[in-house]
Amino acid sequence: MSPDRPSGAHTRAATGIATGRISVRAARGSGRTPLSAFDDALHQAGVSNVNLLVLSSVVPPGVAVEVDDAPPPLDAGHGDRLYCVLSVAHAELRGQTAWAGLGWVNDPDRGGLFVEHHGGAEESVRELIDLTLADMAERRGTTYSETEACVIDAHCDDRPVCALVVATYDVARWDS
Repeated sequence: MSPDRPSGAHTRAATGIATGRISVRAARGSGRTPLSAFDDALHQAGVSNVNLLVLSSVVPPGVAVEVDDAPPPLDAGHGDRLYCVLSVAHAELRGQTAWAGLGWVNDPDRGGLFVEHHGGAEESVRELIDLTLADMAERRGTTYSETEACVIDAHCDDRPVCALVVATYDVARWDS
């Protein structure tokens, strides 16, 4: 895992343009089943009591993306909706390692892009992130000055494990 920046919440300015931060959180989980390991990883990342609404790959202009290595639970009620980008990898066999990663490019004025990859080796996940982001930027006729990534592994010793990286965009109350 390579978290190196603090996180925060993001809001929408009166103009309707997003402002603030997207918090990137990485965690490992284990359990008696792969689904239980996924739930444990969500819990470790502070996002276990929300409904995940997975987004594609676009960072709105005016939003910073920051890694949070000690994420507090989200300010959300049980069952609220979390808009997020998600990378998940599982390992179920003794000795197996799973890697999950999110990569991104971002420009405060233009916005940016996220990609999610998973695999059995860190180098492979990082290469997939770099190649995908380069293709996506080229397809849009643009370049970005810096590619960033957050990757994490989970190693299976005796129980299923899950490696998870989640970029938390926004929480919406269930009753709104």
